[in-house]
Amino acid sequence: MTTATEWLQRIRALPLPERIKVMNVCGGHERSITTAGLRKAIPSNIEIVPGPGCPVCICPEEDIYEAIQLALHEGVILVAYGDMLRVPVNAPKSEPRSLEQAKAAGADVRPIASPLEAARVARENPSRTVVFLAAGFETTSAPAAALLAQGAPDNLLFLMSGRRTWPAVAMLLDSGEPGFEALIAPGHVATVMGPEEWEFVPRDHAMPAAIAGFSPESLLAALYSVLRQRIEGKCFLDNCYPQVVRPGGNTAAQRFMDATMDIVAGNWRGIGPIPDSAYVLKPAFAAHDSRVQLPSYTEMARKRAGQMPPGCDCAKVVLGKIYPNECRLYGLACTPRQPVGPCMVSDEGACRIWWANGVRENVWAGRKASGAEA
Repeated sequence: MTTATEWLQRIRALPLPERIKVMNVCGGHERSITTAGLRKAIPSNIEIVPGPGCPVCICPEEDIYEAIQLALHEGVILVAYGDMLRVPVNAPKSEPRSLEQAKAAGADVRPIASPLEAARVARENPSRTVVFLAAGFETTSAPAAALLAQGAPDNLLFLMSGRRTWPAVAMLLDSGEPGFEALIAPGHVATVMGPEEWEFVPRDHAMPAAIAGFSPESLLAALYSVLRQRIEGKCFLDNCYPQVVRPGGNTAAQRFMDATMDIVAGNWRGIGPIPDSAYVLKPAFAAHDSRVQLPSYTEMARKRAGQMPPGCDCAKVVLGKIYPNECRLYGLACTPRQPVGPCMVSDEGACRIWWANGVRENVWAGRKASGAEA
């Protein structure tokens, strides 16, 4: 097995262009890259920019607001993945602005780690309605689909907020100005859906792409692959995580998803609607759809519905347009203790990852102080 040191030597030996920017899509990749210090180890003319791979960061603000209102006003037990409880929404100061604050105000909000825990809560409380805020990408949507297909408790409803990963990358590439020249695709998503989903990157956009795992060795192998593709002018999809990612992916998981969910356009927080990017329940599962069974609060008039909080640049971070510490609020108004934007909440959020690894300088503030930023 080639070591990380050997991959670094191979990368340094390449006849690299003056500058090249590589996007990593996955929040887990960003955590591994930052924690291992890979940006400091590679040549300075290679930029690795985090992309739209944090499900908490892009979860529609209106879905979280809906979950808060259901927990406060409908007497339900609201269950959600732990990170989701601290994500702020745009609500008046007099109202709870997160599920955590709703819990403090008396709502029955409980963190869970999997759909099976949601089912357990429902079975333990048969006289109450349990609403599962089903956020996440394909890797968490698949087990939710499996639970539905195999028989969820009658009192368990799903507030669907799942998203597909590749359409966000396709949107960036279709814009004509993606801001990067090569792509490292997510390993866990490819494990579920198959590597074939990412073949559009080299095929339709002549861009190097490689699927990576989460070790420094796998990430550096993928980086070496896309750099070499770029240099040689040969674009293809390289699977650098063959131990887990197999052709066709997890077909059983895909069957569960096909049986229970439809694919529609969906909002991404601060970004807007992206075609073919959202999972919704099929009509046959309306009995488990919270949007069918419970009142809706999404149409309530309020400022900045669906948007990032004022001053927050999370959307630019998610799209790879700026680095986390170029956000106007990074480390100033927004810290993990008091997050303003969702990228500072999740352990897959680029801002939270950078802060946890000791990045304290706010580049935007430095530019403003020097007069370089208006």
